[in-house]
Amino acid sequence: SLFNISSIVTRFIPLSFLLSLIITIVKFERQQELLILWTSGVNKLKIANFLFLIAVIITLAQVILAVLITPTALNKSRSLLRESNVKEISSIIKSNDFSDSFEQITFYVDKKNLNGEMINIFIRDDTNALSSIISESEGTSNTTVFAKKGIVSNNKLILFDGIIQTQNKVGKIKNIEFKKTELSIESFVTRTIVEPKIQETSSVLLLDCLMNKNKNNLNIITPNCPFTKNKKDIIENLSRRIGMPIYIPLVSLIASFLLIRKKEKKFNFLNRYIFFLIGFLILVAAEMMVRYSGLSEINLVIYFSMPFFLSPLIYFILSESINSEHKI
Repeated sequence: SLFNISSIVTRFIPLSFLLSLIITIVKFERQQELLILWTSGVNKLKIANFLFLIAVIITLAQVILAVLITPTALNKSRSLLRESNVKEISSIIKSNDFSDSFEQITFYVDKKNLNGEMINIFIRDDTNALSSIISESEGTSNTTVFAKKGIVSNNKLILFDGIIQTQNKVGKIKNIEFKKTELSIESFVTRTIVEPKIQETSSVLLLDCLMNKNKNNLNIITPNCPFTKNKKDIIENLSRRIGMPIYIPLVSLIASFLLIRKKEKKFNFLNRYIFFLIGFLILVAAEMMVRYSGLSEINLVIYFSMPFFLSPLIYFILSESINSEHKI
């Protein structure tokens, strides 16, 4: 869970920065702190430049987080799941809940005491993984086990005072009572995906996959790449890691328009919502465009060039608006 935090933080940084920036400007305005700056001769454009500098720093931090830290942390999380032993079954199964953490095997435990003992256990096996506990395992279609108590020890599930119910392929049911029996849990297969997903793969490896494309088909990745189907998903994931952060300076310029005061107070009140909506729509548009960045080179160029095209334009409009305010 701790290793997955960086992935969540990366997703929320652009929106949280926009919110914090607008809330801070509105707060300073209410406390007359901005008025003190203006009356002392501080240029509003200088404050806008300072906010833009902060946005650039946050952009660099998010690039490092998204490109280097997050894939490594997610891969480490997957590695822990992959290397974890099924002997931790007592921690996987929750009390008073049906658990299907293992393929075609369902567990139910009424409760667990402080000693780690499981009380009133129900096990439903549709894979014959538990068929070794009965003498007539051939032709068995499923096995159901009830036990009053059970513990996990030495990679085995030890059950006490229960009954084993088996059903063969023709529907005949056979019951076997036991005082104590041991079930090997080595044959249990967890539902955990052990192969790393694309978001858990190193950025260097993804770039290497793109650089070594199949010469006969540019959409096919070389066989030594873990993602051999096509390059769309790789480009989309790399675009999200590198491209989304560069929209942060753009929203900082949008929020800087709140530094400009209107004569009518009602417009000043509406500005905070208008500019937040504009910044929010920019982030939404960026999120939508990144999903199509891998479809064509044109989409990829548009996605990465958009903030570099809009930022100078918005900065020019902001500068002219501040200068015209001073003239008035």
